[in-house]
Amino acid sequence: MTDAPDPEVVELATKIFDLARRGRTEELVAYVDAGVPADLTNDRGDSLVMLAAYHGHAEAVSALLERGADADRVNDRGQTPLAGAVFKGETEVIQALLKGGADPSAGTPSAVDTARMFGRTELLDLFGEH
Repeated sequence: MTDAPDPEVVELATKIFDLARRGRTEELVAYVDAGVPADLTNDRGDSLVMLAAYHGHAEAVSALLERGADADRVNDRGQTPLAGAVFKGETEVIQALLKGGADPSAGTPSAVDTARMFGRTELLDLFGEH
C-alpha cells in the first residue's frame, strides 16, 4: 500500500512555493503565520527561502528568516540560498541572508566558492566582514 499525497495538500504546497518564487511576501507569510513550516521544501529540497532568494525577493527572504526559516538549509544538490543569490547576482538578497545569519562557507559549492568562480571579489570582501 502506498500513501499517495493528498491532491489538495499538493495543490496548496505548489501555491505556497509559487508565492515564494514570485515574492508575494504578504500572502506567503500569512500561510507561515497560520502554521505552514517556514522551512517547507519541495521535491528537490528547495526551501521557501531558497526559492525567494534565487528569484531575487529580499523582502520575502527577510520575512521568512524572521519567522524561523533556516538561512543555510541546503537543497538536494547541496546548495544554499546564499550561494544561489551569489550565482544570480542578487545583492539585496545576499545582504538579507547575511543579516539573517547565513554562513558564506556552507554548502557545495559555498557562496564563497561561487563568488570566487564568478570573480565577485566585492562579495569575498563582504563575506570577510561576517
